Amino acid sequence: MMKTKWQSDWKTRFWAVVKYELLWNIRKKKFIGVMALALALATLSLALPVLVRNIAGEYLPQNPDYVISTGVGVGGLGMFLFAVAVAMNSISGEFESGSIVPLLTKPVSRTIIFIGKLLAAFITLLAAYASLLLYMAVGGWIIYGPQNNLHLLPLSLLGTLISTFVWIAMVIFIGTLSKSSLLAALGAFGIYMALNISASIISVFTSQAWILNYLPGSGAVGFIKENGTSMSVSTGTDNIASNIIKCVLYPSVEVAYLKFSFAPGNPFTELFREPLWFVLLRSLLVAFAYIIGLLAIAWHSFRHGQVLE
Repeated sequence: MMKTKWQSDWKTRFWAVVKYELLWNIRKKKFIGVMALALALATLSLALPVLVRNIAGEYLPQNPDYVISTGVGVGGLGMFLFAVAVAMNSISGEFESGSIVPLLTKPVSRTIIFIGKLLAAFITLLAAYASLLLYMAVGGWIIYGPQNNLHLLPLSLLGTLISTFVWIAMVIFIGTLSKSSLLAALGAFGIYMALNISASIISVFTSQAWILNYLPGSGAVGFIKENGTSMSVSTGTDNIASNIIKCVLYPSVEVAYLKFSFAPGNPFTELFREPLWFVLLRSLLVAFAYIIGLLAIAWHSFRHGQVLE
């Protein structure tokens, strides 16, 4: 009887935290702004080719793979912006506004608060990405005709969620340690920019691109060839969704890594190859390692940190 009552109280408190955080996420103007920007960019990506072709007096050919290749329609920067919008104030905002004091006076453990905020972030992100995915699917079907492999879209959605949660974990980690929303956003943005700028240089001009596979972001750049067509593959945590789809469609393909050289002759030298499924598996393991590691440190800091009124 006591156990049943405790479980009921725990669930009630937990869902109260989730509801509180969901309402807070809805009220955030920056999240609404990011969502509006994402919809605007998605609309532009759908409409711009049509406008350009009409101006040139050309017919827009059908593309049955448009939706599955585009997915949610947000790239690495878009995922980062969503992460900041969802998680920037999640923990640190409570300290800045002072609302953490009355929150902690309620009969709710800090662990329940922390997990509830994470679940609310996941639900918010899932709703936003699902809406964008549906928007892109309908728009792509109208503009580019019937689409192939639409049954794979849930996998694309799952991959995008995992990729974004790497940055959510980063933002929450910095915000919890610093108790500052501004530092959470700026610190994560600095890391994002540093990783992406260095990745583009290391991946092409050095032989050490393998190290990028173990850092969050775009990762190294490789190439696959299927049916006589070459396609680029980015191996980092930002590209899990794309690589899931490619791995399902081309399960036996290998990724070739090239190094650019200014020496006369062939400017590209192949460094090594590895199966695409291994690239995907590694990026998933790296993503979960960062998510679990960063959130574990943030949870420990939140659980044992002092609150000064």
